[in-house]
Amino acid sequence: MDFIIVSGMSGSGKSIALHALEDLGYYCIDNLPAVLLPQLSDYLGQNTEGLSDRAAVSIDSRNRQFLQAVPSSLGHLRNAGLAVRIIFLISDDETLVRRYSETRRRHPLTNDTTTLIDGIIEERRLLSPLEQDADRRIDTTSTSPYELRAMIRQFVSGQNQSGTTLVFKSFGFKHGTPADADYIFDVRCLPNPYWETELRDMTGLDNTVIDFLETDGAARELVNQISSFLDHWLPHYDKESRSYLTVALGCTGGQHRSVYVAQRLVEYFQYRDAPVQVAHRDLNVNSLPT
Repeated sequence: MDFIIVSGMSGSGKSIALHALEDLGYYCIDNLPAVLLPQLSDYLGQNTEGLSDRAAVSIDSRNRQFLQAVPSSLGHLRNAGLAVRIIFLISDDETLVRRYSETRRRHPLTNDTTTLIDGIIEERRLLSPLEQDADRRIDTTSTSPYELRAMIRQFVSGQNQSGTTLVFKSFGFKHGTPADADYIFDVRCLPNPYWETELRDMTGLDNTVIDFLETDGAARELVNQISSFLDHWLPHYDKESRSYLTVALGCTGGQHRSVYVAQRLVEYFQYRDAPVQVAHRDLNVNSLPT
């Protein structure tokens, strides 16, 4: 049976992820107490009649018993015949504080003597073992609910495909680096279209900007060198059965150079049998609601 554990920081979107899995036909349980996991795994392993062949549960930081013994807990689930995968959601502290302020809900690890930021710091510590075992880490700091649901669908549809899924993510350094990046390439060495008045309001998806960046050959050379680096090391990730590899490309604002490089890399790596994805984290970020 396909069994997905959804975990991560409180306020990072676990409920949205679980609902997305439910829409995909998973039998879902929200915030299952850790003490019930062995019974659930035994039940699912022995009673498949009338149930989906896929199930998902969300685990939060209140499940300390499970978190303190992650390897043995996961081993019990797998010994019960469950194909366990873990989705772990993260967001930066500022975003989590803002989300809790907007909803006015209490963080699960706060009380009358601790602050919200204290609870967030403690939660990161408690969840660290589970994060290390995650098959997919998703940074929802700048991700909309729609985008998160799409990522969950992609994770489910891609789990039976061979090879490591490549995710190219453009971003702007002025907005912070992506927390889920495995590699970060700084492409600010390329000429900046922002300083060309006629290009300022365009993006790296526009042909005029592409022509500008490809004028002197530096952009193509940078793309070729990044491609060569990844070509060399991707087989090693495939051998390790790595599910995802996130490659982040950063420029100043995340509008022009990083978008261009990400798109060119996606085009190059279409030759792979494994999926290739692209996400432009900060594209037109100034026009989005806060």
